[in-house]
Amino acid sequence: DMSKVTAQIGQKHYITTIRSSGNEIVADEPRAEGGEDAGFAPDELLAASLAACTSITLRMYADRKAWPMESVEVEVNFERDSVAKTSTIVRRIKFFGTLDDEQKHRLLQIADKCPVHLVLTHPITIQTALA
Repeated sequence: DMSKVTAQIGQKHYITTIRSSGNEIVADEPRAEGGEDAGFAPDELLAASLAACTSITLRMYADRKAWPMESVEVEVNFERDSVAKTSTIVRRIKFFGTLDDEQKHRLLQIADKCPVHLVLTHPITIQTALA
């Protein structure tokens, strides 16, 4: 399954409109980087993808098992070390409801199986070409 988005930027620093087949969001840089902070920064969008995918995967699993998970909160911190050329993602998951420790432990294992987690932890190829 291929996901397609289009990002378009005009003359204005650095407001970018991102469109999918039926949705639209805005990306920008923070003021400290010369933007207007009018939307998620690109790094935040990457972190948001993991947080959203994790949340959805956990909701689907808990529903399938009929477990008493009222809600889940996923916090993702993404840091790049440009010198070492490494990135670190720290994901913290907080469950709400009456889940027992065994269920929580299983859900943490399931979090590592969400599609975006798998993309970020497996080899990836990016092909760039003129449109």
